[in-house]
Amino acid sequence: MDKTLEAAKAIALARRARTPLQPLDPAIAPRDEAEGYRIQDAVHAVLAPEVGPLVGYKIGCTSEVMQRYLGIPHPCGGGVFSKGVHASGASLRHGDYVRVGVECEIAVRLARDLTGTAFTADSVADAIDACHPAIEIVDDRYADWRTIGAPTLVADDFFAAGCVLGAAVPRAAAPDLPDVTGIAVINGVEVGRGSGADVLGHPHAALAWLANHLAAQRKILRAGQIVLTGSLVQTAWLKAGDRIAMQLSGLGTVAAEFV
Repeated sequence: MDKTLEAAKAIALARRARTPLQPLDPAIAPRDEAEGYRIQDAVHAVLAPEVGPLVGYKIGCTSEVMQRYLGIPHPCGGGVFSKGVHASGASLRHGDYVRVGVECEIAVRLARDLTGTAFTADSVADAIDACHPAIEIVDDRYADWRTIGAPTLVADDFFAAGCVLGAAVPRAAAPDLPDVTGIAVINGVEVGRGSGADVLGHPHAALAWLANHLAAQRKILRAGQIVLTGSLVQTAWLKAGDRIAMQLSGLGTVAAEFV
């Protein structure tokens, strides 16, 4: 039995059916995060016909507020796929998710491939083409995420369910990202606030973490890919009919509704 493929198929089946993922059979469940990332690659291959090609990555657990919330003291990565990327103003179906939530993020788009190793916040900066105000869409598609374990969360793309992107701001015109204030607004009411500095001290540090993480797997970030660098606020869980706006100072506002 190919344990990696069997685990990927079980995760993909739950995602297709929009049913909460139960703990995997111990015979196939990832024992550590390294196994989780190998299963994640297999999940991407299994789901490719439905979700489209990989167009970037999300980074989770980059702020203290999210590390405390999830109980995981370090960043984790997941895939972003073409069919999950939407423009600001998108109207999305609440029923297309198990338990949908949103996060306020600074997204970056790459101008060139990031090849090499030992990336730092400084060394990745000139690879950025533009920044976007972003809503990361997350889906709590787990029977109980608190007990299912980080390796399985990683295998299932760590809650990733897509994103909504606002207008691009060229890197040369973007503010200093640690100074960006992000405000999450639902139905006209502020529900969270944070800053770019909350993301590992600088969103570029999160990008460097991802580049190093992929390099360790003999992968690279590619020109044109999108990276969601991590939430400035704690996840907000939504009801049908909710209208969301993420306001990021110097980058603009991005909006969506879940009908």
